[in-house]
Amino acid sequence: MHISSEPIASIQAISRIQPAKVLITHNVRYAEAHSNPAGPSDSRPTTRQIIKDEAVEGKLSGKVIVVTGTSSGIGIETARALALTGAMLLLTARDLNKAKSALDGILEPERVELVEMDNTSLSSVRAAAKAILQKSNGQVNILVNNAGIMALPKWILLASASPEFSSRVVNVSSFAHHVASINEFGDYNFEKTEYNDRVSYGQSKTANIYMANEIERRYASRGLHATSVHPGMIATALMQYMDPAMVESFKSNEEMYKVMKSPEQGAATTVWAAIGQEWEKKGGEYLAECGKTTRGNDNHEIAGVGFAGHVYDAEKEGRLW
Repeated sequence: MHISSEPIASIQAISRIQPAKVLITHNVRYAEAHSNPAGPSDSRPTTRQIIKDEAVEGKLSGKVIVVTGTSSGIGIETARALALTGAMLLLTARDLNKAKSALDGILEPERVELVEMDNTSLSSVRAAAKAILQKSNGQVNILVNNAGIMALPKWILLASASPEFSSRVVNVSSFAHHVASINEFGDYNFEKTEYNDRVSYGQSKTANIYMANEIERRYASRGLHATSVHPGMIATALMQYMDPAMVESFKSNEEMYKVMKSPEQGAATTVWAAIGQEWEKKGGEYLAECGKTTRGNDNHEIAGVGFAGHVYDAEKEGRLW
């Protein structure tokens, strides 16, 4: 997650999180583990536990999974876990050398491969999409938008769906979606209004949810489902632009430390959404703590609980699409 560059306001916002109330979930299997967090090494589920619990190790041979942003953070753990399924993995990264080092031990020619993609360049994204389709022979069963939106033609995921195995899209969002809905349409990039880093990040995370909801609305009947996920508070390279004083404050705040997760714990909800049996025939949900969430408040806090009221808006989702 990315926190505002306004240290005091952001620290106050996050410090209001109470470990047992971060998000209300409805998955009995993992509810107890999330009820009393004690820090990144506690008993909350990891990616490997999800793979074990769902009994999918070696069971997805012949399927194709695309994961974006796999050179750092939870993208690495997402890739490592999904590699255990036996599926073909195509993993995108801007810096291939960094990704090769991060994914050491799981890369395997013709099964787990890297594809260069720079999300700041649409030409690079299109080239990556073309390379992915060539490598997968036009098949993609699961798309995990961990780093950004992948410009794969919509028909690929639809064509890869079957009655036995639905296609899935998982968008990595954040509880920061509470901060803002979508800017006035036509001003996504703050060209008409003053830039605000908190609002910008908030609307981008809302957009992740809108995209998943609209995919579910349009294509669920054809075997393509989509969910959005909040991974949790994880110390990754995503925090590189934060005020150093704020980062240091996390370490000394005992309650905040308890809520934080390891990268493998943070990627667990993503992996659950990607391969969990519960999401084989449905989607359109905002997930966290390996469970579904309920509506929280609408106070526009960067660490808001549950989902904000503005994330389910058919008109805005359709317009953004």
